[in-house]
Amino acid sequence: MLTKRYMTSVKNLAKIMEKIIEGTAPKKFTIAHLKSIGFTSSNDVGAIGLLKDLGFLSQDGTPTQRYHDYRDKSRSRAVMADALREAYEDLFHINEKPTSADRAAIEGKFKSVHNATDRIASEQAKTFEALLKLADLDGTKPASKKKDHTPKETDETKDDSSAANSAKRAAFPFAGLRYNVEIHLPPTKDVEVYNAIFKALKERLLED
Repeated sequence: MLTKRYMTSVKNLAKIMEKIIEGTAPKKFTIAHLKSIGFTSSNDVGAIGLLKDLGFLSQDGTPTQRYHDYRDKSRSRAVMADALREAYEDLFHINEKPTSADRAAIEGKFKSVHNATDRIASEQAKTFEALLKLADLDGTKPASKKKDHTPKETDETKDDSSAANSAKRAAFPFAGLRYNVEIHLPPTKDVEVYNAIFKALKERLLED
């Protein structure tokens, strides 16, 4: 995954994120809300779409749990790191901890994935680098995408399983054996003769 959103100017991006921490969460994060917290430039409007791709806002602008988690200043940098790893996943294939030294490769990735021009790829890379400064990649580990929901085997389940197997062996002591029985039947047209032979054979096997 690689978001194509970017801001034409990132000079206020860190300040916008700081306001998210300091202020209360609005019911909807709109352009009007952005202006109400002091960001009236058209260059700042791009932050709303960016916040949606980062998972801070739902598509209708409602703050998500990630938005609220980010407001905890002790966790904000870790929350941002998780958000970047999701929204800019392809860039973390270039380097687990991207830096300005990876700038050319990062711009190249935007160009190849989104068919961006040199100018747009440069703006996209600048936006990513600005967000990277707000994240703590050292203190967090990539979240696992797939969780193993297979129940863990505990001592209790082992005991239950062992008991069930013992009971099964007691009920069917020869369950693991295989019998090949060869029967030579006398020639006769009387079906009852055959029925009597099979009935006697069944009773004999059960007795053993």
